[in-house]
Order: sequence, then structure tokens, then C-alpha cells
Amino acid sequence: MKVLAHATAVLPGRVIDDALVVTEHGLITHVGPARPGAVPAEAVDLRGALLLPGLVDTHSDGLETELRPRPNAEFEVGFGVSSFEGRVRAAGITTVFHGVAFESHNRKGRTVERARRLDAAIRERAASGHALLDHRILYRLDARDPDGLTALDSCLSGTPEPPPLVSFEDHTPGQGQYRDSAVYRRWLEGTEGISAEEAQRRVETLVAERDARIGHREIALGRLAELAAQGRARLLAHDPVTPGEVDVAVANGVAVAEFPTTFEAARAARERGLRVVAGAPNILRGGSHSGNVSAAELVAEGLVDGLSSDYLPSAPLAAALLLATREIVSLPRAVALVTSGPAAVAGLTDRGALAEGQRGDLTVVTVDRGWPTVRMTVTAGDSALLAGVGQ
Repeated sequence: MKVLAHATAVLPGRVIDDALVVTEHGLITHVGPARPGAVPAEAVDLRGALLLPGLVDTHSDGLETELRPRPNAEFEVGFGVSSFEGRVRAAGITTVFHGVAFESHNRKGRTVERARRLDAAIRERAASGHALLDHRILYRLDARDPDGLTALDSCLSGTPEPPPLVSFEDHTPGQGQYRDSAVYRRWLEGTEGISAEEAQRRVETLVAERDARIGHREIALGRLAELAAQGRARLLAHDPVTPGEVDVAVANGVAVAEFPTTFEAARAARERGLRVVAGAPNILRGGSHSGNVSAAELVAEGLVDGLSSDYLPSAPLAAALLLATREIVSLPRAVALVTSGPAAVAGLTDRGALAEGQRGDLTVVTVDRGWPTVRMTVTAGDSALLAGVGQ
């Protein structure tokens, strides 16, 4: 049993300024005011610190950087997963969906074989009994990669509940995030130190290569629609630009619009009943690094269900508190964007709120000059982990 007292507990729709929260056997068993004389002697005094549900992150690409911090420095996959786990937990995240890209010949070193290794390593860590958080996978499929589809299909066996997240993506310059191909060209210039002319030539070559496989988009989307209908996948449309793209996604069984690049696409997704995910780094930076829609503006309009870390594990918590500090949304609503909202995006009903019966995933946070520091992270599996220490 773990007892946390004198916390500023953020519940769905309200805040308890002096709260007592108890977890037993991995579940929250009590949430309420810390009444005088009713606080157990063994309680941990949080001295007014924020107490939140453990954060849920539905899109984390940080493992890629952990494995390959420099272009020619690649670490063993098992080490990378366990090492990155510590960073994620330190950010208050207790459920993470690692982005695993099923694509070939990407400039980021992504290959189908690498995706298979990552999938296996993440599953192994999740099942080991030693993980410090709940590891899950966001399967990212390049819409124009036949080998990626074949490999992905082999990884999605059975009908787990809830189904795994699968994102349908097309990062061809001129599409989605890079609908303005000049943005991709400038990215090449900055990351590779080449001239604008050379970058433009590379963009044209890439577009020509990928246009040769454009017919595979329909094949891939059709197969994903089948998987969704069979309960083997929960589909995300990645970087939708127009309401028309959202309509196509809905017709193929998509449940989530991930990183809509325009206000119109986000509005269409909401009107058609899709969950909407935006990037937390967009909130912190004050806008998209690709020149797309502001996530803060989407939040202000009530068009976002969840914020994901994208590439920075510490971003969700900081972004949520920034939204509350600027009074774009209330503190409970801001916290929901990184807890219950992402849980709903993933189809997880057992976590994301400080409520009796929910998983005992908790995060203790203090705030200094507007920025959060995670002081403690508790997960439902901690007791079982500690039971094995020293054996």
C-alpha cells in the first residue's frame, strides 16, 4: 500500500487542494481530502505538490535518438529500450507508445529490419517483469512501402484488447507535414549542410522515386482497413491536411487524427467523431517547426483530445502546465490532455484519472518559475518490482 498526503490532486474537472490518495495492489483505492486526524502515520507528505495521474504518451520517437544519438553511433536495441525507459519515467510518463517505423531507405536510418528488431525488443521488455513503465508500440507505416506493409502485417497477430495503434503516413515532400516541399528542402539544408540547389535536386529525386510507388497507397490503406475491421488495429491518420483526407480516413476505419496540419482538418476530424492528437513540442515552441497549424490554437478551440511527446519526453507535462498558466484551458483540462485524453485515444479505459479503481499510476510534480520538475513517479507495477529486489 502507498499513501500520499497533503497533495494538490488534479482530478477530472476539479482540484483537491489538500488531498489523500491511497493505492493498493496496483489500483487507486481512495481519493479525497486529507482530513485532520485521518492521515496514516506512514503517509508520504507531499507538502502541496501537484499529484497527477501517470502521463500517457501515444507517440514517442525518442527511442530512435536513444539508439542513435549520433549518425554513426548505434547502440544495442535492448540497452536502448531500458535506457530510454528511465528518461520517460523521469518525465512523469507511465504509459508510452514507442513509434516504430515500418519503412525503407529513410534518411533517419529507418529500415524494415530495424523495425522488426525494435518491435521484438519492446515486447520483450514489456513482458520481462522488470519494466519501470507500461511499454507499448505505435506502428508507423509508410504508405508507399510494400515491404513495410508485409512486415507490419506479420507483427499484428491476434486480436488484442485494445488493438494496437497503427499510423498511416506519407512523408513525401508535397504531402502532409511537408505539403510545402520548400519546408523539406530547408530541412535538408539545415541537417546536412548542403546548398539550396543540392537540396532541391534531392527533393525532386525523392519525389520521383516515391511517385513510382504511389499506387501502393490504396493497397496499404485497404489492408489497414481490413485489420481495423478485424479488431487487429486502431488506425491513426497521420498529418491530415484537408477535410477530404479526413473523409477518406473515416471511410477506411480510422479512429484518430494525429497531428492535423490545418485548422480545417482538425475541425473535420472532430465533426466526424475522430479523436485528435497534437504535438506537445508545438505548444512549447509557440507553433509548428514545419509551419503548420498552432496546437495551442487547436486546444483553445476544443479540438484536441491528447498531446504527445513526439520527440521530447519532457514536453507533454510542460506543455500542459503552460496551457493552464496561460489560462488557455483550466488545470484539470490541461492535465487531461496528457492523461485521460491520450488514454482514450489509445482505447485504454483503466488509467488516466485520479479515481478509485483506476491503475495506480501517479506523478508528483513541483513547479518553479513556470516549469515542472517530476519529484516522484509511481506505477501499478512498482510493488511487484520491489518484491524481487535482492532475490
